[in-house]
Parts: sequence; C-alpha cells; structure tokens
Amino acid sequence: MSSAWLLPEHIADVLPARARQVEKLRRGLLDAAESFGFELVIPPLLEHIESLLSGTGHALDLQTFKLVDQLSGRTLGVRADSTPQVARIDAHLLNRSGTARLCYCGPVLHTRATGSGASREPLQFGAEIYGHAGLEADLEILDLALEALSVIGLRGAVLDLADTRIVRALLAGVPVEAARLDAVHAALAAKDPAALAGVARGFPPESRRGLEALLSLYGDATVLTEARRVLPARAAIGTALDELKQLADHAAESGADVRIGFDLADSSGYAYYSGARFAIYAEGASDAVARGGRYDEVGAIFGRTRPAVGFGLDVKEVAELVPPAPARPAIRAPGSGDAALRATVRQLRANGDIVVRSLAGDRDDEAGFVFDRSVVRAPTGWAVQGRKEA
Repeated sequence: MSSAWLLPEHIADVLPARARQVEKLRRGLLDAAESFGFELVIPPLLEHIESLLSGTGHALDLQTFKLVDQLSGRTLGVRADSTPQVARIDAHLLNRSGTARLCYCGPVLHTRATGSGASREPLQFGAEIYGHAGLEADLEILDLALEALSVIGLRGAVLDLADTRIVRALLAGVPVEAARLDAVHAALAAKDPAALAGVARGFPPESRRGLEALLSLYGDATVLTEARRVLPARAAIGTALDELKQLADHAAESGADVRIGFDLADSSGYAYYSGARFAIYAEGASDAVARGGRYDEVGAIFGRTRPAVGFGLDVKEVAELVPPAPARPAIRAPGSGDAALRATVRQLRANGDIVVRSLAGDRDDEAGFVFDRSVVRAPTGWAVQGRKEA
C-alpha cells in the first residue's frame, strides 16, 4: 500500500529555496510584461469543457482532466492551457475593438507529462496580443520573449523559427483526410524520408517535391535562401519566408544572447498555429523552454475571430535551469512582547527588512535566511547591530 504522503507521478512540491526562485521569476516576468503594456488577467482554474478546448485541436483534449459539475451536471475541465480562456476573455468580457495586450501566470494541469522530466502541473506564464494582424505584433511578442530570457537569466539560448503556412501552401488544393495529414506532419517532424514518401504517394508532383525538400531545410539563415530556390513559387510561401527573415533580423538586432536557427519542416501545433511560430531552447532543458507564434483562429468558437499572437513558458521548469536565488539577509529579533520592541520590528519591516522573531527551537542554520543582524536592547531602546561571531 502506498504512503499517504506520496504525490502522484510528475507532481511535486516546491520547497523554500526553489519556491523563492520561482516567485522571483514570476514577479520579474509579470513586471516585464507590464512594462510592455500588457494587462494581467486571472482566468479560473476550471470551466466548461467546450470553452477550454476551443480551437485547440485533439492534443489539448487528451491533456485535459475532466469532471462533472455537481451543481449543473455539465462536464468541466481543469485548464491544460490558459490561451483559450484568455481568448474568451478578449472576445466576450473585454470586447475591445482595438488591440488588447493580456498576460497571465497561473498553474495548469496535464493528464500526462510532456517529457520524461516534465511536471504535470506547470506554472504557465503567457503574454498575448489580440486584434492586430500585422507582423508588428509578432515582433513585439518576440521582443517580450527575448526580454523573458534576460529576466530568467538564460544564456546561450537558441531561437528556432518556422511557419505553418509553408506546409499548408504545399498542400493547398490537395484532398487529405485528417489521419493522413497527421501522418504527413509526423514524418516531417521525424525527418523521415521513407515515411514521408509513403504517406505523400499520389500527391501532385510539385507538392510532393516541396514536402521532401523541407526535410533538409533546417539550419542557419542560408535555409531561407535555399527554400526560395527549391520550394514552389507560391505567394503564401514567399510571405512566410519574408516574415521569417524579418523576425530573425529583429531578434539578431535585439542584443539578446541567442542563436537563431530555422526548421521549415517543423509544423508543431499545425492545427493550432496559423502563421510564424517560434521555440526557444536552452542548455540543460530536454525540450523548448518557451513556445509562441500566431494563432488567429483561437477565438472563432466564441463568435469573434480576432488576430492573435503570443507565447508561453513554464516558470517552474525554467527555474530549474538557473541557480537558486541566494538566501536573503534577515534580522533576528527577540521573541519578547515588549511594546517598544514590537514598534521597532514593525518599522524595520516597513522599511523592507525581513525580521524573524525568535521562538523556542529556532535554529539559524535551518532557516532559509542569512541572519546578519540582530535587534538588541540599547540604553535608548531597541537597536539593530551586526551579529557577533560565536
């Protein structure tokens, strides 16, 4: 029989040192988003399942915990991603005619871990722009994602760029059922020429050759030049390549410590994304630490389709990639109820100091602070002095 205190697989407590780091990053990321003009929203943890799965495809359905509402009898879902909720807020609660910049940070829950070391309870930070179809919004989101790297303290990151419109343009006019389309994208993701040849059998020659060419179109900026040479001269492909170059140039000019690459065969989230998309990788991470892009159809089910672009990351995951925040200095004060002492402690706390009152059993070496000062009785009352060495 399992112990009552053991947690489910891929669910974990966050202990003080790491929790301090997570909270520091959460505050830093939200402050960064606010500095760009993004407004904070806090969606509920669960809501009707139809709303949670709007426009997100089958993958999110499999990741969503479902339960029956004891009040209404309707099926509810625990959010596995906050974007559908934010799209609902934009469409029906804010209902703005112009651009809306929204951000959020809260827990989501997954039925399965997305990787071997991944948590099923990420702390999802995200930022999204609604109502602007131009590339300027994509560039702004990319700017904020790169700023997030600086807030987190990630160095030597890799920005990977792709665009779902390329595969979509290659398959334009080709009748492909859903299962076969999934197989095409799986073969592209795996860079498997044999699988791709099998699933693309019977496609028009131009489409087939274009898909096969994608398998080798990954690497540095020369990929875009090669893509123009080997891919069909279709307007949607040209637009996608032009915008990928602008995104890459913009990132290169930002001053961020990030290498830039392209993978034109990567159509991850093709049922969700509608244009350019990006992923950011970092040393020590088993998967991308942040993902984003354009997803203009996310609000369609709410009856108000609006252009949308954004990105998200798991704050708990990225906190594991950087050293824990150092223990903060603190002041140790006597546990006495003396009124003057209490007034001194209140003033110190108001000034931003951490003051810990001594209780029986307290040990400084077990606390998560560095006690570099103490409150002592002085001739004129209570005063703070540096701690004496034992």
